[in-house]
This record gives sequence, C-alpha cells and structure tokens, in this order.
Amino acid sequence: MKQVLEFEKPLVKLREEIEELRRKQASKPSEKLVAQLSELEKKLENLQRDIHTNLNPWQRVQISRHINRPFMLDYIKHCCDEFIEIHGDRHIGDDHAMPAGFATWGGKRVVVIGHQKGRDTKENLLRNFGSAHPEGYRKALRAMRLAEKFGLPIVTLIDTPGAFPGIGAEERNIAEAIAFNLREMMMLRAPVVAVVIGEGGSGGALGIGIADKVLMMENAYYSVISPEGCAAILWKHREHAPEAASALKLSAQDLSKLGIIDGVVSEPLGGAHNDHSAAAESLKNAVLDAITELETFAPDALLEHRYNKFRALGEFTEN
Repeated sequence: MKQVLEFEKPLVKLREEIEELRRKQASKPSEKLVAQLSELEKKLENLQRDIHTNLNPWQRVQISRHINRPFMLDYIKHCCDEFIEIHGDRHIGDDHAMPAGFATWGGKRVVVIGHQKGRDTKENLLRNFGSAHPEGYRKALRAMRLAEKFGLPIVTLIDTPGAFPGIGAEERNIAEAIAFNLREMMMLRAPVVAVVIGEGGSGGALGIGIADKVLMMENAYYSVISPEGCAAILWKHREHAPEAASALKLSAQDLSKLGIIDGVVSEPLGGAHNDHSAAAESLKNAVLDAITELETFAPDALLEHRYNKFRALGEFTEN
C-alpha cells in the first residue's frame, strides 16, 4: 500500500524521474545517462536530508501514522530470534490489538507487549486500529507479572491513537483497567523499557508506558490528546491541528528537552517507513542498552529509581 505525505511529494517526483532514467539506461546505456542519474540521486539525497532534518511537529505526527511504518509485530520479526505469543486476560477474552509474549531480544530473554495496528481493512478490524480494549490491558499486566515471576525484563512497544472508547469497553471498565496498570507497573520488581514507536495517544499509551526507561522513535509522538482533538476543543476546528501539534510539545525532540522521556531512537533518513531493517536495528540496540543499564539495579533500587523518575516529572526551576 502506497501513501505519499504532502511534504514528501517533491521526493516522489524525483524518484520517478530517477526510475525513468534507469529504465532508459537499462535499454540504451550511455555515459550521459549515467551522469544524469548520478546528479539526480545526489539531488534526491540532499532534498531528503533537507526535508527530514527540518520537520515540524505536525509533519512528525503524519509520519508516525504512515501506513508503511513498521508496527509492533514488524519490529518483533526484525529484533527477536523467537516470539511465543500468549493469549487472553483470564477474565473476558483475548485482545488482538495488544499482542504479548515471551521473546529473545538480541540474545536476552524478555517479555514483549505492545499495540498492533493493521494495514488493510480486514487487519484493522482484527486489531481494532491499534486501540486496545480493557482485556488488552489486563492481558498486558498478566504478561508483566509472568515476567516478574521469572525475572525477565519487560519491553513495551507503544503505538496507539488511544484506548478504545466504545460502549463495550466502558462496560468492561477501560478506565479502571488502565488505572490499575499504572499502579501495578509502578511496583513491578522487574526492569521495564517502554518505546513509543508511532502514536502515543493518551491513557491508551500510558497503560503500558510506566517504565524505568521511556524511549521514543525519532518520528513518534506522545501526547495527552491528539492534535485534531486539541484543535477541536481550543480552536473549534480540526484544521488547526498543525498549530495544536506545536503547542502540545508532543515530539520526541521536545519531550527529551523537557525530561519526559529518557532518549530518542534515531530513524533512517526519510523515516522508519523507508527502511524497516535499519529502524529495527536502531530500536534493537537502544532497548538492549537500556536493559543492560537497568539490570545493574537491585529490585529495591529499581523501584526507588522508577518512583523518583515519575515523581520528578513536572518540576521546573527558573533562574
């Protein structure tokens, strides 16, 4: 499935010109075509670097939602040698929007939990567009407790516009499920690394986001509300979403400066949707580094570190 973002259209046009020249070169090779190809490829690289090193927050939000961006299970495929999924919350049922299971991540045994979106209508209906139900959060907590029992680090991959707001989810206490996770994750005696790989929307993201290390992919966002939702409330129209995105300070770069997150995971030039393998390698190494650091903490020290980390959020001093 092909998706072209508005600010990427000049890049698409250049790529089409390059492909046309390559076809000509294949049929009738010439030194002139080789020189033209080299010039256009250099121009493409420079333009791509210029565009993607000067992205505004709204453009990063658009990239975070790109249909070709790697999702949770894509990263599992690239980062893990094996993945054994578990199912069900032992209360209501299974939630396909929140896969969870045991994995080997770069040689380390871990428990991985995350949101999973779909790329077509059928898969999106199965995955509920990445918006988990209460049973998804209860399954996640079940997996975390298993990790704690067996002394395994926990990795959560966040990618959701928000928890599912439907009537059924409300009847099954979606707010209570998320709130319960927040409390229980604060007390887990196992290292927790959370990574926002795409969208980090509201409580749906926070329900698996209480971690000793909170990381974000370079073009992800993490916010209490979507830019469109914020614009609808403050400006009474969704067309002001770009302004809302800037005001919300939701980008990885802004949140890193504010001390809300602990690190930014770099993406390949042009965004993770252009090179899944390179993005996964970057994520894999960042998570391994975080786990290695957290494994030096004794359980009691880990709990104190986690408490102090979240207790300090929102504290600022001015000169």
